[in-house]
Amino acid sequence: MNYRSLSDEEMQNIKGGEAITIGVVMAVLATAIVAVVVYRLFMSNSGTTTLPGGFKFTWDD
Repeated sequence: MNYRSLSDEEMQNIKGGEAITIGVVMAVLATAIVAVVVYRLFMSNSGTTTLPGGFKFTWDD
């Protein structure tokens, strides 16, 4: 692998922020999944929910 120093112009063109973006996307997806589970738990009379990791919830009237 060959390394070389970047010029000032090349260093100014480097943009960061990808890690923050993916973190925000993952947080929004996790929140959406939790919202769906909570909705199913509180708005239905009976049912079952299976979460990743083998967690299973069952509720009846």
